[in-house]
Amino acid sequence: MAEIVNALREALGVPSVLGAAEVAEMLAPVGRQFGAPVALVRPRSTAEVSAVLKIAHAAGQPVVPWGGRTGLVDGCRADGAVALSLERMNAIEEIKPENATMRVQAGCILQTACEAAEAGGLFLPLDLGARGSATIGGTISTNAGGNRVLRYGMMRAMVLGIEAVLADGTVIDAMSPLMKNNAGYDLKQLFIGSEGTLGIVTRAVLRLRPSPASSNVAFLGVPSFDCLPLLLRRLERGTGELLSAFEVMWSDFYRLVTTAPAKGRAPLRHGQPFYVLVESLGANPDADAARFEQVLGEALEAGEIVDAAIAKSTAERSAMWALRDDVGQVLRNGPIFAFDVSLKISDMEAYVADVRSLLHERWGSERLSLMVFGHLGDGNLHLIVGVGDSSAEARHEVETLVYRPLRTRGGSISAEHGIGLQKRDYLNWSRSPAEIALMRTLKHALDPGNILNPGKVVAEVA
Repeated sequence: MAEIVNALREALGVPSVLGAAEVAEMLAPVGRQFGAPVALVRPRSTAEVSAVLKIAHAAGQPVVPWGGRTGLVDGCRADGAVALSLERMNAIEEIKPENATMRVQAGCILQTACEAAEAGGLFLPLDLGARGSATIGGTISTNAGGNRVLRYGMMRAMVLGIEAVLADGTVIDAMSPLMKNNAGYDLKQLFIGSEGTLGIVTRAVLRLRPSPASSNVAFLGVPSFDCLPLLLRRLERGTGELLSAFEVMWSDFYRLVTTAPAKGRAPLRHGQPFYVLVESLGANPDADAARFEQVLGEALEAGEIVDAAIAKSTAERSAMWALRDDVGQVLRNGPIFAFDVSLKISDMEAYVADVRSLLHERWGSERLSLMVFGHLGDGNLHLIVGVGDSSAEARHEVETLVYRPLRTRGGSISAEHGIGLQKRDYLNWSRSPAEIALMRTLKHALDPGNILNPGKVVAEVA
């Protein structure tokens, strides 16, 4: 290992390469969740990333890319690997208002990129709880979703061009800013969502949108699950393309984030089985607000909602969104296991009931907590399970019970968090043997030495 560290220091300079002991000291406050890397490299340019991978490729040394390290599936665990952080490659290189594009380095924090777009009168729609620490490269490599997928799509829909470095150090410059480019294979798609297993994203061209002039947010109390899809479709029809978020909280989660020691206040009284946070973004403040309130009034008359609180200020909008983002409250229930699944809206109520029943049968009501919330408008649910046990054995049992009811419903074990290590053994519950075989073929073609984030997404390539 000393040879690798010395070679990396010779190529990048001593300050850019931390040895194993230095990395262990740096990671000590957060424990071993990121593994035990043999080194941490912090390149300043694509050329230096290429140099790192050339050295690693020649030596057969695994390399694990690190973004903001906010993933939830052990995708950046780096035991025995060289961890590669792009934290120094964080520049916003260019914003072109006339083209509505941003050229940015992969280490740029998502919130920084969003604020830069806003300063230019434009809008980068990606929004998620880790916005203050997640990086652009990380959100691309995991095809992040977040709160506004319903209107703007996942990260894939915001990426026009990519620069990536292959396992052998080859730089792929696919940084075209064109929205339409059918000149051969769309190579950037190989790297979006591949979790750093096919190449390391170093720069990107992002598509921006006009900055919204209006923002309307409301909290709604919904009397039954059957009313949720009716309400969603009513909002889509009534607001046109303005509907940007439809976030649903089951009653247990709503109560958790609105009772002490949580700091959030309940905008609606407790007692309904479901609560919905809706947002519309538009261009005409007066007309959009009137339309928003009219649609909610119609939903109230139709019985699809029984109560509503409409935000009347920026502070009230922020307070409502803070409730949805206050996921950390689930830690009040002790050790927890977090899940991120996708399935048809019509299957959700029965799926949650099945999971609850299976967990209750195994652990009983006294030890069990199940919190459910998520981006129901795009079919994504988050389940937080607590069974009073954080052991690997308990995790495996809980995973099996959460994922098993997805198989018969054609659901996905991962809606937006990726596969990493935690979900790899369940990949065949959502993907066919032919699909997984093709994934392995792509991995072998682009990384024959299996050095890029090895073992993640698909099992080791023979």
